[in-house]
Amino acid sequence: MTAKITLYSEDKLIRDVKNFAKEHNTSVSKLVSTFFYTLLNDADEKKSTYKITNSLLGVLKDKTITEEDYKKYREDKYL
Repeated sequence: MTAKITLYSEDKLIRDVKNFAKEHNTSVSKLVSTFFYTLLNDADEKKSTYKITNSLLGVLKDKTITEEDYKKYREDKYL
């Protein structure tokens, strides 16, 4: 199902977008839809990343890990 949306913007921007759409053999509606889908998908990916990051919060709480510990870990792992 499709629905209509009305957008308001500067005249020059609207002209430029219409010209862009014409040059790329598409419509302004398709450009806007693609933009919204991309925007929503990017937001979902960021939410997923935040979930992973947030799950790590506090994991090293009360641990004393120094830069030297990290360097030793890296040496042991890669050398």
